[in-house]
Amino acid sequence: MSKVSYPTGVENHGGSLRIWFNYKGKRVRENLGIPDTARNRKVACDLRTSVCFSIRMGSFDYVAQFPNSPNLKLFGLGKKDITVKELAVKWLELKKMEITANTMGRYQSVIKNCLQLLGGRKLAASVTQENALVFRKELLTGYHLSKKNQIMPIQGRSVPTVNTYMTVISGMFQFAVNNGYIVKNPFEGLPSLKKAKVEPDPLSREEFNRLIEACYHQQTKNFWSLAVYTGMRHGELCGLAWEDIDLRAGTLTVRRNYTQMKEFNLPKTDAGTDRVIQLTQPAINVLRNQAELTRLGQPQQIEVKLREYGRASTHSCSFVFNPQITDCTKRSGFHYAVSSINRTWESAIKRAGIRHRKAYQSRHTYACWSLAAGANPNFIANQMGHANAQMVYNVYGAWMSDNNQSQITLLNQNLCENVPSVPHKLRKI
Repeated sequence: MSKVSYPTGVENHGGSLRIWFNYKGKRVRENLGIPDTARNRKVACDLRTSVCFSIRMGSFDYVAQFPNSPNLKLFGLGKKDITVKELAVKWLELKKMEITANTMGRYQSVIKNCLQLLGGRKLAASVTQENALVFRKELLTGYHLSKKNQIMPIQGRSVPTVNTYMTVISGMFQFAVNNGYIVKNPFEGLPSLKKAKVEPDPLSREEFNRLIEACYHQQTKNFWSLAVYTGMRHGELCGLAWEDIDLRAGTLTVRRNYTQMKEFNLPKTDAGTDRVIQLTQPAINVLRNQAELTRLGQPQQIEVKLREYGRASTHSCSFVFNPQITDCTKRSGFHYAVSSINRTWESAIKRAGIRHRKAYQSRHTYACWSLAAGANPNFIANQMGHANAQMVYNVYGAWMSDNNQSQITLLNQNLCENVPSVPHKLRKI
């Protein structure tokens, strides 16, 4: 019987063929699981040639070529047994260095619900796209099907919130893919749920006056008046200090924001770290009124978290709005929290008999009133802390078109004042 000749790198192993090749300085063998025949030896040779060529070109994907190979562990590739909870803990710990504490708090809330619905003890590699779709459905409808096939009511979420949840969890599973814990991200490629555009619902002048009159204390009146006259975020108003204000120049500099996590950080703005607000006369009048209440307050040294991880700065702040002047118990701190401010809005709305709106509509009211007065969208965007006017066009486009007639009136007035009159040519009669 003649001896069987094997191509280079192809050998018989227990009656089946296997190939060997060098990868990252080590000789590895891969069982092909096919019978040792002349035809299969040629196929094995061609496969080895292809693998060696891919390795030389730097395009070889070991996981894709041999997904079940025991050699994957040798190179730190392929699936690693990790539960969804273990993955979440690892991902959040590493994510902490690139996001703010406020964002981390939101991520932790998302992960908590993910563990409840997907199952924290479940292997991350076993989560399928169907599981992802069921997770999305349960978030939206507010009903969860337990392991015992019992329908359990949970808190339903709005479409924008569900889309945010899906984005966060997809990022976590993509981390798992990138680090070899799973082969494919089950949340990848799922389209976002369509959401209706939420139109701004500003206060009318008459509603605004009723709201201010319904506030019990002068400081509360001043807070919501300044919110409407400047369009500032409520966390920025809570962190506003007299050191940030120049009433002679008519400017206010936004330097910090107080978050839901009860810490100060840099303002949430796409335009930069600090932004300067040009104060209108009504805003200046409100601040002069408030100065009689808090201008001589004791400065407080506070820590403001910077965007660079682990770094902070100390600010000396005499807070413009101090809850101690309205607190009979004297147990309040030196500045408001956003949650307590929102409660004053809710109370004033009810007492004024105004249709309910969220407190954030104070910001929309500023933008809509400014547009109605003929202000430039770029100026409004700068005042509100947007990088450009695109956000103003997207959110307030309808308001801009509704005020076309006032714009024509404004143009006619300015052109009549500034354009020299041109005599008409006399016509022969």
